[in-house]
Amino acid sequence: MKPDADPMPGPHPLVSPEDLAAELGATGTDAPVLLDVRWELGGPPGRPAYEAGHLPGAVYVDLDSALAGPPGAGGRHPLPDLEVFGAAMRAAGVSAGARVVAYDGGQGWAAARAWWLLRWAGHPDVRVLDGGLAAWRGPLSTEIPAPVAGGFRPRPGALPLLDADGAAALARSGLLLDARAGERYRGEVEPIDPVAGHIPGAASAPTNENVGRDGRFLTPEALAARFKELGATDASEVGVYCGSGVSGAHEVLALAVAGIRAALYAGSWSEWSRNPGRPVATGPERG
Repeated sequence: MKPDADPMPGPHPLVSPEDLAAELGATGTDAPVLLDVRWELGGPPGRPAYEAGHLPGAVYVDLDSALAGPPGAGGRHPLPDLEVFGAAMRAAGVSAGARVVAYDGGQGWAAARAWWLLRWAGHPDVRVLDGGLAAWRGPLSTEIPAPVAGGFRPRPGALPLLDADGAAALARSGLLLDARAGERYRGEVEPIDPVAGHIPGAASAPTNENVGRDGRFLTPEALAARFKELGATDASEVGVYCGSGVSGAHEVLALAVAGIRAALYAGSWSEWSRNPGRPVATGPERG
């Protein structure tokens, strides 16, 4: 899991609304496949919002059914069955050579989950719309597209993945970042999972600090400085977890923008806290 010289081979993982508008308006080029992944933790389903208006040509992808497996011992959003995930991506028009852009309502977590899964499953050209739909100034459509089925077949392993034991080991020997809100890391509150606190040795790194007030990612330089303060550099061994592997993907994306390769503990706190044999730490101190 040591970093490569190129932390994230392929295109830059973000695309600005302005650049995406230019791509969609260009002639003589293949337009990217657009995935609308609107989702909020504890919020209403994203499909009605998609039907009310989406980027022209975008296909709705449901995070809970296409980008995650059923909740259980592996956490609230375990990795999806590869056949289910692959079928959902093919139905959305994703082929092996397609350029893919994922977006959500603006928080970026769900779009980052789609980005991470596709990249982990071997797709080389995936980007996230920086700022999501909230930053989009182009036209919206209510037409539901019928894309030509793609031929994408998942080949997992292109990005590093941690299990619970790997996360525990990395917290001892490298740098494990907890992407949840600080109060959940410290164990002051826990609104969702059965136990409050964090993995011993993990460092608090709330994912909302990766973006500015406009919801768009900080510059690569600012992100690199942020993660350097936490002990992460392009020569570090870094892992990330969150509540259930969704906002953690956003942190992995932010690290990639900063030039740092990181592994995702997909089960995250929702898996860790289900096992009473796993240690739990509270308070502000790392370790």
